Amino acid sequence: METFRRLLPSASSLVVFEAAGRHQNFTRAAQELGMTQAAVSYAVRGLEDQLGVPLFHRVHRAVHLTEAGEKFHADVTLGLSRIQKSAEDIRAKKRETNVTLAASTAFASMWMLPRLTQLRADLPEIDLRIQTSVRDIDLEEEPIPLGVRGGDPAGWPRYHAALLAPEVIVPVATPAFVEANGTPASPADLVRHRLIHLEEPVRQACDWPEWFASAGISYPPQSRRLAINDYVLVVQAVLAGEGVALGWQHLIERQMRSGALVPVGGHVLETGLAFYVVWPRSRELNHQARRVRDWLLEEGRKEREDSAEALQTAMAAGSASPYFPAR
Repeated sequence: METFRRLLPSASSLVVFEAAGRHQNFTRAAQELGMTQAAVSYAVRGLEDQLGVPLFHRVHRAVHLTEAGEKFHADVTLGLSRIQKSAEDIRAKKRETNVTLAASTAFASMWMLPRLTQLRADLPEIDLRIQTSVRDIDLEEEPIPLGVRGGDPAGWPRYHAALLAPEVIVPVATPAFVEANGTPASPADLVRHRLIHLEEPVRQACDWPEWFASAGISYPPQSRRLAINDYVLVVQAVLAGEGVALGWQHLIERQMRSGALVPVGGHVLETGLAFYVVWPRSRELNHQARRVRDWLLEEGRKEREDSAEALQTAMAAGSASPYFPAR
């Protein structure tokens, strides 16, 4: 018995034959396939030699399928279309397991990365792709189902938005910095310390003047300021003992609970804004994207409850921590 490899024509010759038979023209087939007319003619001739029958009638400036060619072309077209559909189904199924989340570098590195092990345990069949950007990506223009965005959802009419975390901001430093420089117990006490400033290049972010204004005092310009345009680097600078920075509660929660960072200044700013999981209203989320969205929201809910529980504990002990604002 002849092997399949010897019996069946090559896949490339079948693709060329299908295009040539569909167009009834070697030149147009060549243009579609990005080949020369001579290469198409050579491939068809080789296929005819392998099968032992002519597949085309060749006349002046034209070709037509023979009877055998018409039958073979119908079978080849059917077979290739089934192979194409099967390949597309496989690719589509693979794409469904990939879910892209657009977020800031700070959120990706400080909120998402510490939770990736838990995500893989809870959703083992999903491959998460995180795409970071200095600006909020337009999810309608990009093939991205989910994003994390801070601000007021009233300004995003084209998006669904579900609460992930309120915007709560507290100055933080390391225990070693506090031990070496004393504890700033009030906003006014922070003036004599080195303040690390976040200079956000695109997104709007609370700064030290806004924080001091929320505490009822004017921000005094300093000569000892350190300015950085990336929040991850801001936090690293604080951990390195370079000074005091504004801490976004949902991003530094773990460093606060571990004691690597401590609240200072005695005042917490709740801006009334929040961070949300967003997705376009113009298209439906697939099943896997919905599962990732729901997982993110559940993680956010648990974090908010943990913070509330810590507040109640501090209140019961008789001294509310400045990290947890009184409601």
